[in-house]
Amino acid sequence: MPFEGLGPGAAPLALVDCNNFYAACEQAFDPALQGRPVVVLSNNDGCIVARSREARQLGIGMGVPYFQLADRLRQLGVVVRSSNYALYGDMSQRVMACLEAQVPELEVYSVDEAFVRLPALAPRALSTWAAELRVTVRQGLGLPIAVGLAPSKVLAKLANQLAKRDPSRGGVFNFLLEPWREPWLAQCPVEEVWGVGRRWARWCRLRGLATALDLSQADPELLRRKLGVVGLRLQQELRGVSCLPLELLPAPRQETCVSRSFSPPIQELQPLREAVASYLVRAAEKLRRQGQRAGCLTVFVRTSPFAAGFYGNSASLRLPLASQDTAVLLQAALPLVDQLFRPGRLFQKAGVLLQELQPLDQWQGHLFVSLSAEQRQRRERLLALVDGLNRRHGAGTLQWAVAGLRPAWRLRRDHLSRGYTTRLQDLPLVYAR
Repeated sequence: MPFEGLGPGAAPLALVDCNNFYAACEQAFDPALQGRPVVVLSNNDGCIVARSREARQLGIGMGVPYFQLADRLRQLGVVVRSSNYALYGDMSQRVMACLEAQVPELEVYSVDEAFVRLPALAPRALSTWAAELRVTVRQGLGLPIAVGLAPSKVLAKLANQLAKRDPSRGGVFNFLLEPWREPWLAQCPVEEVWGVGRRWARWCRLRGLATALDLSQADPELLRRKLGVVGLRLQQELRGVSCLPLELLPAPRQETCVSRSFSPPIQELQPLREAVASYLVRAAEKLRRQGQRAGCLTVFVRTSPFAAGFYGNSASLRLPLASQDTAVLLQAALPLVDQLFRPGRLFQKAGVLLQELQPLDQWQGHLFVSLSAEQRQRRERLLALVDGLNRRHGAGTLQWAVAGLRPAWRLRRDHLSRGYTTRLQDLPLVYAR
């Protein structure tokens, strides 16, 4: 069955995805890692969250705790890196800026993925364009990408997977040149269809819908009764009819959360206060970057769920005036830490959640809390200056004393690479003779 068409006014799409993004960022700035197996660990060097192509070929699994594989990784000569989120975040912005200069429209889907509207070219010329885009990103940023071209988002996601699986495709798969889609959809298990979660996949399997092809050919009425309009749109997307538009502007966030595990665990009140303060400072920075204020905040703590006497609790407070001011949020959050603390407990994790977010242009005053426009603007200018200095000279250049200077509860990152793009002293040096 050939594709049914793009739908009225639609244009073909592509999903651009960076291959093994975290590991690729590490390899891009360290020539000694090229061609070598590399794995990247999660917070506190806990589990493997990214693998280079060479590490995948060695059979190293995703999500495996590092301590279980440490000896084997050394024997295999695998390079281990701690997560360097500052580097990955900066490289993600550079990738998206590079793509934005090449396409008419772009939707940032994740840190290493973007849906793009394709330029007005013939299908075969689009394959050439995609291959040239891979070269542009590789030469400019040192990162490999895969490009899946299709008439719809769901098929673009599948095309991107096929581009990665088949080396002969050169990192590009173009569904626009495939008039018969059945063989490709039949290769895709229903669990791997973009938008099909675990519960949906189980429901499909119980009714004999085992592949993307089965789902595309299923009775529409059956899908409508169980999955509603979402299921019908998914089926149309698999048939090549575009139903999901590009989201050019990200939806405003409803919540902002920052949480971390401790290494080692915290037993005293003061370091717990420092940890929560540190996370709140980070959450407030994110809030200002998003152009929002928080009307409510929640602090949560817990001990290890694998240890005897588990304790976990949270406390919330609604602010009289919604704020993005770190000082205001700290003043509200720290008493909640005192309330949650229990002597003798070994706290393993804590975090803060900023809720009831509202845009900056929405301001609700309070009858019993005075804050003039001039006072608010002065605080906003001060915080913008602090944020700007930390962006320019590195995180922590200016910090709040309540968060501690050299706390022992900091994340374990024994294999951390340098901040090649975010810290002046870490810039790579090139010596010419």
